[in-house]
Amino acid sequence: MATAGPDALPDEALRMMDANRANWDARTPVHLASTFYGLEEDLDPARWFAPFEWDDLGPLDGRDLVHLQCHLGTETLAFAERGARAVGLDLSGSSVSAARSIAARAGAEVTYVQGNVYDAEQALQGRRFDLVYTGKGALCYLPDLDRWARTVAALLRPGGQLYLVEFHPLLNALGPKPGADDGPELLLRHDYLAGRGAIHRDGRYTYTDGPAVEGATDCFEWMHGLGEVVTAVVGAGLRIEVLREHDELPWPRWPGMVRTPSGWWRLPDEAPRVPHLFALRASAP
Repeated sequence: MATAGPDALPDEALRMMDANRANWDARTPVHLASTFYGLEEDLDPARWFAPFEWDDLGPLDGRDLVHLQCHLGTETLAFAERGARAVGLDLSGSSVSAARSIAARAGAEVTYVQGNVYDAEQALQGRRFDLVYTGKGALCYLPDLDRWARTVAALLRPGGQLYLVEFHPLLNALGPKPGADDGPELLLRHDYLAGRGAIHRDGRYTYTDGPAVEGATDCFEWMHGLGEVVTAVVGAGLRIEVLREHDELPWPRWPGMVRTPSGWWRLPDEAPRVPHLFALRASAP
């Protein structure tokens, strides 16, 4: 796991991250068999991106890009399709192996590396990048955002950029009314802010369709409010250039969500308009 030293993570956090690695190893065959990622049809990796993301990223042709916490690498393929020299890094060895196979079938030139995001400098052998991308369900698996942001800064060339697109912490705090199986009514059911430590979840069933995960089912997540994210990025010496909030998701998280002209999903018109994603772009000096 993470390297030792004065900046090392506490043993308890390392234990939880190791449990997450085992859970994602066990999730991988379930996700490969799921229809969620569209692996048996037209892969279309660009479907995981909103139009504003490509506007924020700008041209990718010839840029060195690393996608942290890439899982099956489906999003990483979209960067390669747009001409980036793309690298994906993930904690799960099973996910990295699957990502390599998916890229090979797609004829894409992408390098995938197994490694803890906190050890990315060593895992990537000191390589520097024009762009670090991460998000859509990544930060909740990291116990220490300050250390994450310092790692990102160390991976960037001078003038390089971080682009983070992540589930909004308000989205993570909302949940359906207890006992309600449909309809748009949502309540504040979970913490928005950090402070209670890691949340222990049963990872037997994941966000995809398909059977239960076999084997390692313990999963740990950490809540991070928007202020914590921004402060960590600024504290690492990066300059924030874009911070936007968005009310759509690439799949229907709750019953009653409606499809938009973009092909993504949002709450119906009669529901309050709340952010589902946020995007942050920051640059290195």
